[in-house]
Amino acid sequence: MSIITVIGAGVMGSAMSFPACDNGHIVRLVGTMLDRDIITFAKQSGFHKTLDRKLPDNVECFQLEELQAALDGVDMIISGVSSFGVEWFCKDILPSLPNNVPVISVTKGMLNNPDGSISSYIKYYETEYPDRSFLAIGGPCTSYELADRDNSFVGFCGNCMDSLLFAKEILESPYYHISLTKDVEGFECAVALKNAYALAVSLAVGLSLKESDILHYNSQAALFTQSTVEIRRLLALFGFYEDNLAFSIGDLYVTIFGGRTRRVGTLFGMGYSFDEVMKELNGVTLESIVISERIGKAILTCVELDKTHKEHFPLLLHIYDIITANAPVNIPWKQFG
Repeated sequence: MSIITVIGAGVMGSAMSFPACDNGHIVRLVGTMLDRDIITFAKQSGFHKTLDRKLPDNVECFQLEELQAALDGVDMIISGVSSFGVEWFCKDILPSLPNNVPVISVTKGMLNNPDGSISSYIKYYETEYPDRSFLAIGGPCTSYELADRDNSFVGFCGNCMDSLLFAKEILESPYYHISLTKDVEGFECAVALKNAYALAVSLAVGLSLKESDILHYNSQAALFTQSTVEIRRLLALFGFYEDNLAFSIGDLYVTIFGGRTRRVGTLFGMGYSFDEVMKELNGVTLESIVISERIGKAILTCVELDKTHKEHFPLLLHIYDIITANAPVNIPWKQFG
């Protein structure tokens, strides 16, 4: 039996408690300053009101000020913060964590570099704390269905194979299947890109609903196809292995069926401006907005440096224009391919 501390009581971090507890481990779920109500309610009822599921019996809940108690005897730490909490986690939380315990992140996203390249959050953490072991999770797996124990196939990436094997031993279950890779940057880029392109595919949902109650699939499939074309080109542009495309496509497939990203793309397709969408979402964190803007900036920097051409990424750059310039939806169909 191992002790796993999850920092961040969002839906995915909390859902990781299900395979861990099913394997007989103890999970200590620590809320951030934004999760106080979630933790208070879970302590009283055993129910996670955002995940909308009863937590396993082996889950113990802690407020942020109780972090040190939640770290006592810990064997593995899971970071459940969103992209908006990555810097906070790095600066305020990592210094207080034990050095010899691997940290595995569920956050999908990338950071921009001045030369147009992008870097994973794992690389960011390792630059700040080179003596620690960091891992990350990606691939097609929604938090709600993981909590329902639906079969899922994900990837764990990291630079230390011993840590990867340890994490797989603890978390793999009859329904949670894990592949391992040391190609951290390529894998992380691939699974982060799905957020941007799931938003793009969802434009077609909104366009259909704007005209009638009939949901059309040809247009969604067309945007899905162009998304895979552009993801492959982006992996090549940034110097990553094309094999990572498989996890990106799987993650893209599951993301367009529901959740916040689908809702954002749908609202854009229905004619909502960026400001109106943000008001409608009422402060909900949106990974798709963050990654779309960062990748769009990276592409434009690469264009300025003559590393690529705008014509190779018409769909992503259209999303970028919607987000940064309040551009109306006008899918550039003739530029596809």
